[in-house]
Amino acid sequence: MKDSDLLAPASDREQAPRRGSGAAVPRAEWWRAARLWAVVGCFMAVGLARSVQVGIPFRDPHGSFLVNRVSLTLAVFLGLLALDGLVRTGRPRTLRRVVSTVRHRWSPGRLALAWAALPAYHLTYFTYRNLKSWDVLNAPRDAMLTGWDRWLFLGHSPAVLLHDLLGQHTAAWVLTAWYQAFPILVIVAYPAAVVLATRIRDAYVGIAAFVWVWILGTATYYLIPSLGPFRAEPADFSGLPHTVIQDNQARYLVQREHLLANPHVGDAYAQVSAFASLHVGVTATILGLAWWHGLRRTTIVLGVFLAGTMVATVYLGWHFAVDVPAGLAIAALAWWLAPRTVGVRGRPADGQSASQ
Repeated sequence: MKDSDLLAPASDREQAPRRGSGAAVPRAEWWRAARLWAVVGCFMAVGLARSVQVGIPFRDPHGSFLVNRVSLTLAVFLGLLALDGLVRTGRPRTLRRVVSTVRHRWSPGRLALAWAALPAYHLTYFTYRNLKSWDVLNAPRDAMLTGWDRWLFLGHSPAVLLHDLLGQHTAAWVLTAWYQAFPILVIVAYPAAVVLATRIRDAYVGIAAFVWVWILGTATYYLIPSLGPFRAEPADFSGLPHTVIQDNQARYLVQREHLLANPHVGDAYAQVSAFASLHVGVTATILGLAWWHGLRRTTIVLGVFLAGTMVATVYLGWHFAVDVPAGLAIAALAWWLAPRTVGVRGRPADGQSASQ
């Protein structure tokens, strides 16, 4: 399937959207939603158990990880909905025809299914964020990860090797911008997984993959608690220019110290964990989304972005080199689990346009 096929105009898709888009949603699709929510519910239960164990309630400082993100998702969802309708409408693309396309494709049942999936993602991410915060209560094992890195690279620091290879000036600024693009990609990707999927079942596969990558990432945080090379080996990064990266790293360490000293204060919240790299894991999951839909050009572009992210995360000191393959493994496992979680047997065939 070409990238343009996913958003092909209705006139180019042999009337298939007319056959199913406005029809009642089969009961099987609601079972997919129930299966997804069962996984999310179990993860939230783990979060609640950990909350009781550490005596710290769930927190959403300034609405950063739940309230604001739900609002942002709604805005992105509506924007993508309009884009989807615009591209799917054949010429001439008048406002009336675009609105008609959107209304026909997005029946009340399909909208309900979409908004059964997106809150599942948000609650997973919210639970992940709190569990990640409480992970700093565990003793970090950065020395072990540093040892693994140096063993793999014959006694050398992989970050220093990258600095020597790429330099510590222009490359630092480029990789900083590359690394900082990640949140924007994520904010767009998970609503896109729902809006742009022709079959609603594939939307659920995509959201299930996102749910699993955050769950598995949390598990690795607790398996090997760590802070990152910037904390363990700060001298390795002393030659880099000062950017927003150093500001964020310093802020995360201050947050950690504040939580350790005052765990029951309402604003005590931490955001630092290294193993595995979820910048790598989540980016690879987004790449998997393009692969699932057979979007070849998008898959190539995301593959390049993933490669740059793998370099940036080590170069800038956020992660150990061993965190990178761990992130890839998480993404691969998330994509193995996702279709099985929601009961989908295979990827959509080329040209397949059934909406159910």
